[in-house]
Amino acid sequence: MLKRKLYKACLILSSFIFMAVSSGSRSINKKSGKTLSVAHMGGMHHFDSSGLCTCIPFIAKEELVNAPRIQLNKNAAPFVKGYIKKNGFFLNKTKVRTAPYFAIIDSVFEQNELPVELKYLAFVESGFKYNAISWSGAVGPWALMPKAAKQYGLKIPRHNDERLDYYKSTQAAAGLLTDLFAKYGDWLLVIAAYNCGPGGVQKAIKRSGSRNYWALQNFLPEETRKHVKKFIAIHYYFEGHGGVTTLTRAETETHIRAVAAFVKKQQELVKADSVFVVVAK
Repeated sequence: MLKRKLYKACLILSSFIFMAVSSGSRSINKKSGKTLSVAHMGGMHHFDSSGLCTCIPFIAKEELVNAPRIQLNKNAAPFVKGYIKKNGFFLNKTKVRTAPYFAIIDSVFEQNELPVELKYLAFVESGFKYNAISWSGAVGPWALMPKAAKQYGLKIPRHNDERLDYYKSTQAAAGLLTDLFAKYGDWLLVIAAYNCGPGGVQKAIKRSGSRNYWALQNFLPEETRKHVKKFIAIHYYFEGHGGVTTLTRAETETHIRAVAAFVKKQQELVKADSVFVVVAK
């Protein structure tokens, strides 16, 4: 009985997600008032430690073999595998050191209804080094430029730069990421824009004639292309699998439909089994 209830609940949940994608349903970020896509915010589409979407109910292990999992895009696969192989030892040593910073970011991003996996962007930006300063003048764990920092409420006097404050800078980064997502509706484009600015992404979209990251990536600066791939690599290292922030908009929607179809099929099998049991009695 409990198993059947789980199926039913997850079917309803997955159907809602599917409908949100199909109809272009939108949700409002309470803090910013921005309109954000339900499917892409990841608030309803999480993954367990094995990489399976938690929308999929508990079923027999053999049935999970065909459950849809996020695939590493072929354009990123060689870089991701090489990066993890080369930097795995270093990344492993940083796990304990980064845990407190990740905890701060998780808290802020949950408050702002952002996927917590975006915390790996800060790791790419600064490695959480204290007093991190880039050649371009970006400062702090989120490598915020002066203009962006001020735009999102930070004070940056010479002797008390709030970009170095992990909590305050994360609040500012959350605002920036929320606005970028409202503009692009695609997390890979957001990460690219965070690095090279919206202007760089707009030029790439115009020159390529596409809003698909993998189709326009070659029109972006080389540094930005590596930036996005490093984010994907670090996400895979720490999570063991991909997520909504490692996919394009189209890939996300395809995955959500696949999950909804899988859950629906499992529900139909349960119903068929139940009918068979009743008839047999």
